[in-house]
Amino acid sequence: MTQQFTAFFQENNIQKNGKRFLIAISGGVDSTVMAELFSKAGLTFGFAHCNFKLRGSESDKDEVFVRTLAEKYKVSCFISSFDTKAYSEKEGISIQMAARDLRYKWFTETAEVEGFDYIVTAHNLDDQIETFFINLTRGTGISGLKGIMPVNGKIIRPLLFVSKDEIEKFALENKLEHRHDKSNDTDKYLRNKIRHHITPVLKEANPNFYNTFAETLLKIQSTDKIYLKEINATKKALLKTEGGETLIDIKQLLNSDPPETYLYEFLTDYNFNYSTVKSIVNSLHEQPGKVFYSETHCLLKDRESLIIKKLSEKETGIFQLDENQELLDYPLKLKIISEKYNAEYIVPIDKKIALLDKSKLKFPLKIRKWETGDFFYPLGMNSKKKVSDFFTNEKFNLFEKENTWLLCSGKDIIWVIGHRIDNRYKITDKSKNILNVQLLK
Repeated sequence: MTQQFTAFFQENNIQKNGKRFLIAISGGVDSTVMAELFSKAGLTFGFAHCNFKLRGSESDKDEVFVRTLAEKYKVSCFISSFDTKAYSEKEGISIQMAARDLRYKWFTETAEVEGFDYIVTAHNLDDQIETFFINLTRGTGISGLKGIMPVNGKIIRPLLFVSKDEIEKFALENKLEHRHDKSNDTDKYLRNKIRHHITPVLKEANPNFYNTFAETLLKIQSTDKIYLKEINATKKALLKTEGGETLIDIKQLLNSDPPETYLYEFLTDYNFNYSTVKSIVNSLHEQPGKVFYSETHCLLKDRESLIIKKLSEKETGIFQLDENQELLDYPLKLKIISEKYNAEYIVPIDKKIALLDKSKLKFPLKIRKWETGDFFYPLGMNSKKKVSDFFTNEKFNLFEKENTWLLCSGKDIIWVIGHRIDNRYKITDKSKNILNVQLLK
């Protein structure tokens, strides 16, 4: 273990002498072993610990443990607490992604303020295996299959080629106390499922699996370097910037084989996914004028070029609908009528009209595009459904998905505009006031 740790710095040309290392420490076995290795090597280091407030008293006990460990090594200890759930809900991302975003942002800020040269994380070979299979299921391409990089700017990972078994053996031999996160024992997360069910099978099939995988990963990383060298050279030749727009020569793109692979790599910086890229390539022999969208950019298929421009803030933003507003002109045209409800009221059957119980609404209402993780309760259903699944069930094509807007009250989606209202906001016998929202065009 000590030899592998020392070799990491030599192989990656990382200077140790006179440098300060900020160890991202959870209190688990991986980061605790990392601290011991830094101590044995006589390096200057400090601790950065995140309390994500996700495991109640256990999270607080982790923090106490880390403080005690810092006293043992006589090093500085920086601790920050986060409301991870609130951040997750605000950003519309998973708890795991929220925790990742929060910790890396804080690690970077702390390193800069406190004068550390490197941020050190305790990712190991098992993490590499899990990341490989997670990316494989997501279809990330060669860049995703190369796994976690040992050096990424100021972030270094000295244990990346050491297995979890080796780490635990080192902790046992050196009598290192550490904390255990019970959430790692469940199959709630995909990473845990891979750890508990896939890796053991691969180890059984090939007792030398860890070494085989590590060697394969190095080959993939080397292949990625060659691949990117070719992509970047072609990108430099094909892409031109004029007046804030990026142009890609269609004829030259078609001569690049396969064009969808080149175009996908060209457009990743503009947030176009592979499905959209395939649609763009299929349009290259068609008439000009077709427009494609990502979250941040639009692409026009012109006669000789693909023209990419950034969407304006108006096109990507969130729009408000005030309580007394009667008309909305942009981003789509809506007519809004406040009405009284009684038994004689005739309810129109029209997807372009939303009749909502006004007493349940929180003004101002908001209009926005859908995001990953969005859900609502479709009219007639008492269970929630992801908006993406609703699109699939309704057989929306790519453009229909991209051009659909949502009407929201607070955090709730109350109308997939022009298609279905939320069951929780429908009018009932108890309703007295209605908000009648009509999609005009």
